[in-house]
Amino acid sequence: MTPGAPGGTDVATTQRPAVFLDRDGTLIRERHYLADPSDVELLPGVSEALSLLRGSGFALVVVTNQSGIARGLFGERDYERVAGRLDALLREAGLILDGSYHCPHHPEVGGPCSCRKPATGLHRRAAREMGLSLQDSWFVGDRVRDLLPARELGGRGILVRTGHGMDELPRLSTEFPAEPDLLAAARRMLSSA
Repeated sequence: MTPGAPGGTDVATTQRPAVFLDRDGTLIRERHYLADPSDVELLPGVSEALSLLRGSGFALVVVTNQSGIARGLFGERDYERVAGRLDALLREAGLILDGSYHCPHHPEVGGPCSCRKPATGLHRRAAREMGLSLQDSWFVGDRVRDLLPARELGGRGILVRTGHGMDELPRLSTEFPAEPDLLAAARRMLSSA
């Protein structure tokens, strides 16, 4: 029963599906330890892909590993400035992300954590905070580790061949398809619904 519901009736909570998106190499051009907002460049088709997914009811959530923070190559402020530039570029296209989560850790610096992909800590946090259905969600990125949370959480994954995607193909299991870019991945997701 939901507190405060009229007459004390049960209110069903509808959880919406999400697309959990890697950032570097999936949404924006891959740069080595990106710390400068002026280097943020949307990949071709990203705006159209996100518009299609948003129009179909998906929450758009970025989950990104940012080990450059742990390695001392850039700080949280640098990360926030880059994230702000991505948000600004998406706003220009009429888009707003529902959430953005990052892991600042690296196991060689400080030990393991529960948020560095393929761990699922950030995905679970997003689901709690936004009322998302993990089993109805998609996990998209240019590395196999971006897709592996789908195994644990019950969703589906797609590798994009942008960024590091071509190098990752030999490690890709048959459970995960690969698409040339995010727009092709979005079309595949929508045709699978």
